Amino acid sequence: MNIIITISITAFIVLYAGLFKANKALLPLTVVGLLTALGFTFSAWNGNAVHFGMMQTDNFALAFSGICIVGTLLIFLLTQNYFHAKSDNIAEYYTLILFALAGMIMMVSYKNMAMLFVGLEIMSVSLYILAGIRKKDFASNEASLKYFLMGAFSTGFLLFGITLIYGAAGSFDLDKIQAYLVNNQAISPIFYPGVILMMIGLSFKVGAAPFHFWTPDVYEGSPSLITTFMSTVVKTAGFAAFLRLFADAFAPLHDFWVAPLIVIVCLTLFIGNVTALFQKNFKRMLAYSSISHAGYLLFSLIVLTKNSGNSVLVYAAAYTFASIIAFAVLILVKQKTGSDSFESFNGLAKRNPLVALCLTVAMLSLAGIPLTAGFIGKYLMFLNVMTEYKTLLVAFAILNALVGFYYYFRVIVAMWFKDGAETELSTPSQYKVVLLVSVAITLVLGIYPAIILNLI
Repeated sequence: MNIIITISITAFIVLYAGLFKANKALLPLTVVGLLTALGFTFSAWNGNAVHFGMMQTDNFALAFSGICIVGTLLIFLLTQNYFHAKSDNIAEYYTLILFALAGMIMMVSYKNMAMLFVGLEIMSVSLYILAGIRKKDFASNEASLKYFLMGAFSTGFLLFGITLIYGAAGSFDLDKIQAYLVNNQAISPIFYPGVILMMIGLSFKVGAAPFHFWTPDVYEGSPSLITTFMSTVVKTAGFAAFLRLFADAFAPLHDFWVAPLIVIVCLTLFIGNVTALFQKNFKRMLAYSSISHAGYLLFSLIVLTKNSGNSVLVYAAAYTFASIIAFAVLILVKQKTGSDSFESFNGLAKRNPLVALCLTVAMLSLAGIPLTAGFIGKYLMFLNVMTEYKTLLVAFAILNALVGFYYYFRVIVAMWFKDGAETELSTPSQYKVVLLVSVAITLVLGIYPAIILNLI
């Protein structure tokens, strides 16, 4: 609870600082607030699960809260001169991102479906505004409109599902819902469509196919830094909420909902990887590849074990920090060239070897190459599924991962083996910090994953 209070107070302080035109104080205030929230996360670690009514602070919530806070902190460090170029009222950017983060902390800490909905909507409404915050940019307007319409549509599915489950179980509490499933041989018929509707609603939120069609346009039209936030921290919180709901409440009905989930996983992997293969725009490629990563993350739900939470944590951390590197480099390149096509990365290794090396590590991790965090994440996901579904589903996922090699290595080839503009690409000091920290985390988790492997 202290984490949410700290982030919310920081958001209000930043907003009022913006009203008094103290723009230079916005980033320091935000960093101090997030570091304080991170301190509360560490101070509560390994204690007994603490209930706050409809929320619970346990190691699961703290671990995912930590990743969300660290990811948001790194994204804020990329704001040097970025928001200033977009608007004079930059406090709104900071405030909305902080409120979205507060909603995400609720999503990873809930023990009641009402709190899941509240956290989800706090996050979503903030993102709807952030996606369209460039009011004079038609692409940004389109992104915001599509995100709002699809988000409202998916919320309808989610609420309808919650209603049916409440009608059957008589409670919004996850533990009471699970107890209802365990203690009743005759489960109400309306419970089953409720589970499917909630699966559909959450699949919309995390960008899983066939409910993914908003993702590419929203990611491409939104400001790049907002896209970074949506594709990393937001996705991490979404999958943590997904896992908590199905593991803590719906696990007794695993045999019922696993079949439609496998269909969603297969569609997500295939559509995400194949469509990313044909993209000519780096940002749009990252959008489609994020869909494929949603498929890999959903592997954690196919076979629910005590390691499912740790698997999602490792994969989410790997994907988050690699994607932050990719988008940070994209911002630098686009500021210099005015384009985010693959050709914009030609010869980047000659213009800025450090940036090219960092992006290479990120692409290798996203592709799942050994000695990177991405490889460990995929390995853990596949290992859980192998125990029950043997090789068929894993073989399908590996074939799709091989497709991903092409479009990730396409960037590496452009940077190191193609000639581009001779102009030097400068790197601000804050960008260097973000890139080096993210690379270090990616490599450390790839070489020694035990650091976070058993946190939950």
